[in-house]
Amino acid sequence: MDPREVLTSVEKKPRLDIGVKRSEEQAVASTSTATTKQKPANGEKRSKKAPKKRKQKRTIPEPYSHDDVLWRDVRDLLGVEVADGIIEEGKEWNSPFQHGEELEVEVSAISSTGDGLAVAPFPKPPWVVIVPFTLPGEVARVKIHQSHRLHSVSSLLEIKTPNPTLRDDSRVKCRYFGVCGGCQYQQLSYDTQLDLKRNVIAKAYRNFSGLPESSLPTIGTTVPSPLQYGYRTKITPHFREPPKKAQKPEGSAKPDWLKIGFNVNDTSQVLDIEECPIATPVLNEAYGPIREKIVSDISTYKRGATLLLRESLPIIGDGNNGDINPETTICVTDHKGTVREKVGDKVFEYPANSFFQNNNSVLVPLTSYVRDAIFAADGISDKPRPTHLVDAYCGSGLFAISLSDNFEKVVGIELAADSIRSAAHNATLNGCQDKCSFLSGDAANIFSVVKDPRDYPRDKTVLIIDPPRKGTDENFIGQMMKFGCEVVVYVSCNVHTQARDIGMILGKETKDGRKYGVESLRGFDLFPQTAHVESVAILRLQ
Repeated sequence: MDPREVLTSVEKKPRLDIGVKRSEEQAVASTSTATTKQKPANGEKRSKKAPKKRKQKRTIPEPYSHDDVLWRDVRDLLGVEVADGIIEEGKEWNSPFQHGEELEVEVSAISSTGDGLAVAPFPKPPWVVIVPFTLPGEVARVKIHQSHRLHSVSSLLEIKTPNPTLRDDSRVKCRYFGVCGGCQYQQLSYDTQLDLKRNVIAKAYRNFSGLPESSLPTIGTTVPSPLQYGYRTKITPHFREPPKKAQKPEGSAKPDWLKIGFNVNDTSQVLDIEECPIATPVLNEAYGPIREKIVSDISTYKRGATLLLRESLPIIGDGNNGDINPETTICVTDHKGTVREKVGDKVFEYPANSFFQNNNSVLVPLTSYVRDAIFAADGISDKPRPTHLVDAYCGSGLFAISLSDNFEKVVGIELAADSIRSAAHNATLNGCQDKCSFLSGDAANIFSVVKDPRDYPRDKTVLIIDPPRKGTDENFIGQMMKFGCEVVVYVSCNVHTQARDIGMILGKETKDGRKYGVESLRGFDLFPQTAHVESVAILRLQ
């Protein structure tokens, strides 16, 4: 298939609001070798110009966003009283650094976003420097390229003193690590990565839930991914539009301006990437020929584009379970195509451009954990065994269908009509259509489809919530409290909005005056080598 048929418009969204773009050569600066300085030619003297002071964008981060999470870590490192004092004085935007200034810092901590945090060295005033790809205790030489509220973002020039306990660069399996913004933790042992992700959950609840620590259980160890590399079943490399004065490339040579890949860390620049070690082998095999096709046809493109590569099982015969060979996979590149995936003994089909978890290897541990947590009270409580399941934000039916064998009746609720169609189709594929139904819920009254207690007895009903990154809202939580089922499972790809929502849930009562308590809280590593963590909270009426 011609790659142009599978492309969509590029979304230019840098991970941080960086106003200055670095060249790729600057970004590729080694973490082990100092950057060399070129000498002036023909004995010319280099003119020394004072670095220009860049105008700062004085914007407060969106609550619970990447930048807001980073801001909380900055404030904690400086100390809340110190940070609040600077804010009261109106000096929180007074960066002590010029754009382009180089300095040495000692890293004190790792943020929830995976970056190193260092306090500006004396005699600078209290200020934090963000240093990517560094670890606590390391001394690094950095270059400031943007300043924000109480902190500046830097690029790493050199690690002068590494942390010998945590860092082992032989673990790194990607030649782009330290430049590409996709991974932060390849230099760490996997156990250390899991510990860091547990700490992210703890900080999220401390910063965003408003709950006393005594109201929460001990956070469990992060559940590991069976695969730490070669696990990602979806990648979306992209490239920019040709420059206005770009000349038509000669022959099959790739023009210098054409970069096909992912963003340079903390910028909107594209880094040319030929392979991604965290992507599954079948995606990397397909990616090379697609790149070559784009290079050969680049003069026909008017705009930049985003590729879609998604691993899928082939669909053979009539598509039932007996026609699947899980050892054979293909790469789907048409965003309108169909992807087929097997989770345990269940099969799922969904449009290639729709949402589905991107690490298949951890989905059985995830769904099994949720199942076991739901029925944890069996035999040790006088409460009836759950018989009904409501899956809100059900998507293509992952939880509803995976757990259907354990319930008499299952309903999935979703706002997107395409997802409802996929979920209903998947129920038929797995032979559970008689007990599973999927309904479109109005955001203003999402529980109206299950409001009759005769159909869904509250003491025997489990609710699963798996919302998008923005989490739920007060309207949803109010409806949920009126519904008042016995068990709630909250699965989240953004633990910070999860913490906020659970704080609201625990502060409310059901219509019969009962409250929920958090029975267990645990992370799942859906994206090894990155700072991301999925969080699962089990709530039960007290």
